Amino acid sequence: MGFAVGIAVLLVGVVLGWLIVAIGAVIAALFGFLWIREATSPVRTAEPPAELEPEPDTRPAAQGRTAIAEPGEGEIVRFPRSKLLEGATLGLGVVIGGIVTLPILGPALVDPFVDQGTDDVDIGAIDDFPENRFVITTFLLDPAQGEVSRRTAFVRNNGLLNGDPSFTIMSNRCVHLGCPVQVNGLPLDDAAKTERIGDNAVRRIPTAAAVGFGCPCHGGQYDDEGNATAGPPVRALDRYEFKIVNGRLVLTKTFSVAKVEGTGAEAQIEAYPLMGPGQHVDGAEAPLYPIPPPGR
Repeated sequence: MGFAVGIAVLLVGVVLGWLIVAIGAVIAALFGFLWIREATSPVRTAEPPAELEPEPDTRPAAQGRTAIAEPGEGEIVRFPRSKLLEGATLGLGVVIGGIVTLPILGPALVDPFVDQGTDDVDIGAIDDFPENRFVITTFLLDPAQGEVSRRTAFVRNNGLLNGDPSFTIMSNRCVHLGCPVQVNGLPLDDAAKTERIGDNAVRRIPTAAAVGFGCPCHGGQYDDEGNATAGPPVRALDRYEFKIVNGRLVLTKTFSVAKVEGTGAEAQIEAYPLMGPGQHVDGAEAPLYPIPPPGR
């Protein structure tokens, strides 16, 4: 029972966190050792059988052959048929159990850890993003899924850093409960442009000034670097990694941010794997949250 409880805790920990996995592994290992120790106790403590005097050979020998002794009474059966049937039944049960459970348990445990990210997203040329001004950019994360995959990012061109283009690209998902964050400044809808890039429809709306971001749901507030300044958000806004390909801005993976020191191209970011809304990425609370799956 203790071993079974340990395995159950270990499997629950795969969903909840590595700390629970470690606790389950310790419980399973401890009770597994005790179980084996108890099961092997008769073998380890049994006294060795006393040596028996050989009985005289009373069976007459055939002509030209050595006589063979009659089997003695109470001869020990080394492997009775009942043991064979018991082992075969248990083995067959294991095979049937594996056939029934693996198709269900396998995808449940493996799929969340298989990279499920989408392709990189081209959101326009570098010149489409004026320096030191946020551009509200919407795009399809996966055009094959349609509008359900539409995302919004706040993109700011920071100019050059050591000769390379620098961008600040933040997700509009509030890190409190996932509501859509809005720019506190004025969007210039008249200057909005929509560009068809392959199967993707990318819309870019420049803003008049950068004065932070706000969540209309629960009052969360963020500064121009995405740091939480008021309300219930537990960390800074998530960000997109990016790369420049032939003069065009391409978004790759999303990551979570604890906080940002500095501004613009000189900003120092504490980056972590992407976590869900409301989840801490640092501090004592971080190990209590589920293991983040790979991908976006």
